[in-house]
Amino acid sequence: MDDVLREATALRQVGNKQVLAAVIASCLGWALDLFDLFVILFVAPIVGRLFFPSTNAMLSLAAVYASFAVTLLMRPLGSAIFGSVADRYGRKRAMIVAVVGVGLATASFGLLPTVPQVGVAAPIMFLILRLVQGIFVGGVVASTHTIGTETVEFKYRGAVSGLVGGGGAGIGALLASIVYLATSAAFPGSAFEVWGWRCMFFAGIVSSALGVFVFKSLEESPVWAAVAEQKRRAAAARKAAGERARSPLSLLFSKKYRSVLLVNLLLTIGGGSGYYLTSGYLPTFLKVVNHTPNGAAGLILMISSLAVLVASVAAGHLSTLIGRKRAFIWLGIARLVCFPLLYVALARADSIASVGFYAALLSALGSAGYAPVLIFLNERFPTSIRASGTGLSWNIGFAIGGIMPTVVSMLAHTPRELPSVLAGALVLVSIVFLVGAFVVPETLGRLPEDA
Repeated sequence: MDDVLREATALRQVGNKQVLAAVIASCLGWALDLFDLFVILFVAPIVGRLFFPSTNAMLSLAAVYASFAVTLLMRPLGSAIFGSVADRYGRKRAMIVAVVGVGLATASFGLLPTVPQVGVAAPIMFLILRLVQGIFVGGVVASTHTIGTETVEFKYRGAVSGLVGGGGAGIGALLASIVYLATSAAFPGSAFEVWGWRCMFFAGIVSSALGVFVFKSLEESPVWAAVAEQKRRAAAARKAAGERARSPLSLLFSKKYRSVLLVNLLLTIGGGSGYYLTSGYLPTFLKVVNHTPNGAAGLILMISSLAVLVASVAAGHLSTLIGRKRAFIWLGIARLVCFPLLYVALARADSIASVGFYAALLSALGSAGYAPVLIFLNERFPTSIRASGTGLSWNIGFAIGGIMPTVVSMLAHTPRELPSVLAGALVLVSIVFLVGAFVVPETLGRLPEDA
């Protein structure tokens, strides 16, 4: 009970300026993270030819998505490392290091030699750099989500969850779309395959610089700070008594929280798969199925990103109005019914306007489904292990979800088969999401509880 009162008091003492700064920092950190990941999706066909050449274009594309999945598979390790730092030493410190690391790793891709230049060493270096990037990406997720939701009042937490998770992803994709349009204009035609794609990766330097500028003056999470001093005194008492303090990870994988972590994965796997098979796959789908010109594709993806932002905030706030569990159930039903219909309609669209309409709906629904997941995960864990627990729950689920584009690209032997394969895959992952929605408990309003 003392912890509850301490956290509630801390939140009452927070000014509007600090709240706004925390929300912007969380959203921007997430956006910069997704911007760096989205860059490779925008240039996937080119990267496939330069680093994973094959006589079958779909196999080259599958290889690029496999390298994307490699990054996602490293995210749980990044969450374990940076989540532990965030729980022990504060959210701000972990956030700055992780965001800068992602930006520098992304910029480094622009310096890599290609297969025609150095042969087999090119894809090896590419994959190693993807592994490094994945660790920092996992760190961003583990640190940015908590500082926002721990700072705002209860009534805004669902909306902030949507703004950070789904909206941050939409803003990241929007930034990538803007860079894509700019580089396509600066390097038209074949010039884009020589220098344009490299310049897109170089933009990662900008995200690192922007992250340092924004996060440097950020104040620490009041909820974390409220219990930090008590944790230090308790640790000192245990040390004096010769007892060993438990790390956040050892507590997370204890019997008490192991089952919580496993149940969470149903939502994060279903939500992550739905996201990567909609927003994540759309840049490729527009190119290989709809044959949309670069300029039009960039504009469509920008509009889709704005749709994601609006839908995510709305879905997150809906979870505050009707409860997290009920929101997951209704969103899961909508995904199950609408996903396959929208992809089939997108493949048959015969105008840029109709392509843009269906793409925006797909992106919006794909992100709205997982918009309340962040605050739900925050409410599942006490402050002492919240960054680690949320980060690992999210990143393990999204790492598995990130494999789905590779699977789809391998199952679809030709671009003509992509719509039906994507529709079938989305039905399966929507069922997983719905099962999770029915199994998980209601957590609305439990954030201040600390074990």
